Amino acid sequence: MIVRFAGLGLGAATLTTVAAASGNTNADVLPPSLDVSSFMAEPVTPRSTLIKDKDDMKVKMEMLIMKIQADFCRALENEEDPSKKFIVDRWTRAEGGGGVTCVIQNGKTFEKAGVNVSVVHGILPVDAVRQMKARGKELIGKELPFFAAGISSVIHPSNPHVPTVHFNYRYFEVTQENGEKMWWFGGGTDLTPYYLVEEDVRHFHSTLKKACDLHDAGYYPKFKKWCDEYFLVSHRNESRGVGGIFFDDFEMHSQEDSFKFVKSCAESVIPSYVPLVKQHRNDPFTSAERDWQLLRRGRYVEFNLVYDRGTKFGLYTPGARIESILMSLPVYAKWEYMHSPSDGTPEAKLTEILRNPKEWI
Repeated sequence: MIVRFAGLGLGAATLTTVAAASGNTNADVLPPSLDVSSFMAEPVTPRSTLIKDKDDMKVKMEMLIMKIQADFCRALENEEDPSKKFIVDRWTRAEGGGGVTCVIQNGKTFEKAGVNVSVVHGILPVDAVRQMKARGKELIGKELPFFAAGISSVIHPSNPHVPTVHFNYRYFEVTQENGEKMWWFGGGTDLTPYYLVEEDVRHFHSTLKKACDLHDAGYYPKFKKWCDEYFLVSHRNESRGVGGIFFDDFEMHSQEDSFKFVKSCAESVIPSYVPLVKQHRNDPFTSAERDWQLLRRGRYVEFNLVYDRGTKFGLYTPGARIESILMSLPVYAKWEYMHSPSDGTPEAKLTEILRNPKEWI
């Protein structure tokens, strides 16, 4: 059975399609430290607020994720057919905030590539408060003002020999009933190959480790382990991929130090992943290898819809844009009854690693 996720296209009436931020006619002139000319679209927050609150962490995070989005999209476009460019949709959320969603579909290199930025604020619904309390957050109150800014991306390549990558970096702020603000960061980058090339996986992990080591030598082993545990498809007893790093509720040092760590991690995405695309995007592949890619994508879908925190939070949030939340799903996926790879095959080799995560460096 092949399922086509046809309902995930763009084009809702609340969207504004834009070509680049530089075309905006907003009269507020930003200082050099807030340069938006390279962004894929105008930032979500009005320029007047960006200028007024330029030292606020909310502004710093929005500027970071807008830049990461632009840099990553252009790096991917360099690996795609020149005629294929990202669709850029700047959308607004009636309850507060909005985002910028960039998508390529049915390209030569990328069957679906999505890079989404969201900057939203409003009242945290009861279900979301309950979910956070279950994770150990000592929130005072039931419906609390919140701010969330994040970038999330999933890349599903056309060629089975190019791995899928996912990354997500976010900042969250909640104001409690007593006026006290709680803040934390979260995020991570992880790799899901369809065919295991150990040299590629070592390169990926080494690049992430270098970013972590700039801040604390203990971060990489801690967050690598967390990644292996988080991206477990429990009902299959296997990992979604070969891991990377993952962290949540991150507030281990000052807010500024935490931000700098997140910045280093986000900036490591391009050097960790794009070389793998360059190396394998033109590799020959068979119809059997394509079938295996679709089967593995089915497992990807299972994780995202059943376990992923970001998906759950988005679905709990009033006014959330479902198209962007489900952007991570591939165009095509496949399920077969009782499928199991034959012993001694490359597919069996990957499956063994997914069932028994290992240290790569």
